[in-house]
Amino acid sequence: MFFVLLWSILESRIMSKHGRVLVAMSGGIDSTVTAMMLHAEGYEVIGITMKTWDYASSGGSSKETGCCSLDSINDARQVAVDMSFPHYIVDIREEFGDYVIDNFVDEYLAGRTPNPCVLCNTHIKWNSLLKRADAMDCEFIATGHYAKIQEAGGRKFIQKAKDLNKDQSYVLWGLSQECLERSNFPLGNYTKPEVRQMAKDFGYLELSKKGESYEICFVPDNDYRGFLKRRVDGLEERVAGGQFISSKGEILGEHKGYPFYTVGQRKGLGLAFGEPMYVTEIQPESNRVVLGPVQELVRNGMAVGQLNLMKYTDLYKGMEATTKIRYKDSGALSNVVQTADNQVEVEFYANVHGVAPGQSAVFYEGDDVVGGGIIMGSSRNNG
Repeated sequence: MFFVLLWSILESRIMSKHGRVLVAMSGGIDSTVTAMMLHAEGYEVIGITMKTWDYASSGGSSKETGCCSLDSINDARQVAVDMSFPHYIVDIREEFGDYVIDNFVDEYLAGRTPNPCVLCNTHIKWNSLLKRADAMDCEFIATGHYAKIQEAGGRKFIQKAKDLNKDQSYVLWGLSQECLERSNFPLGNYTKPEVRQMAKDFGYLELSKKGESYEICFVPDNDYRGFLKRRVDGLEERVAGGQFISSKGEILGEHKGYPFYTVGQRKGLGLAFGEPMYVTEIQPESNRVVLGPVQELVRNGMAVGQLNLMKYTDLYKGMEATTKIRYKDSGALSNVVQTADNQVEVEFYANVHGVAPGQSAVFYEGDDVVGGGIIMGSSRNNG
């Protein structure tokens, strides 16, 4: 039996033009077309669907949708059956929950705004993929992200996708050189309409019509406040009765608890003012939320930690870069200087609004990702 299995592996290797690749398949159009493309190009494809979250345990009211739903898993499996390549389902709920969800909760309780998708990519999905790739003797891993991988000076780095409306380079800043060496993003050179057309060309008309999924996978109803309340026993009672204050310390009213607000928020404050007011700062120690007019969101610099550099080995001499502080941010010109192994200081050439501690900052040189990190704090423009 062993020799039959060994010959089967050797035979598939001989038939494969490019080697064996493990493809992360969520059941959505992007990852599915990725698997189809690589299969058509002559790779020996193995599909894998990672179950990261059990919707029933979230306590939300929404219908089960997205990458962890049974329908999505079945969609991924069906494509693998149709195209005659293996497909496996891997349960990583325990490692996902311990790391990503605990961090998500802890960050909000610390008064910061987390980005769980970045954390999941960096610490969970890629580690899980690489571990399974090694076990299955796969040289490469592939995903349906819209991004490119380039190389210069002996280093790999992420580059923006052809389709800038779908570009996902921002959420991939945390990938290590080891991950980049073995990763493949086939969709980086295509637009979303082109990917939909490929699904049709492969004979999957319904797949080509499949919608996008933007919500956090473990918050399917997009109600992160409700998720926190269900996740942390007695949270509402612990944080109730906090104060809204001005930047001068004036009491403006009472809020429902500091974890339920984010920097830059304007709606849902429950107070009426003569002008639009925004959350400018969160003070978890005193359960206070600072409000102010839009001018008080202005910042001219920030400290960024948990640094991961891609294109260069260090930035101690500093460099000019376009810095993005949110996924859909267009970016702002800045000077980025490394101050420690794991930290940089960013000085913006023009003022920016809504720098939120806990979010990702990603530094670009043209379309190339130089690196990124987590925003630790910001400096206010007093000019």
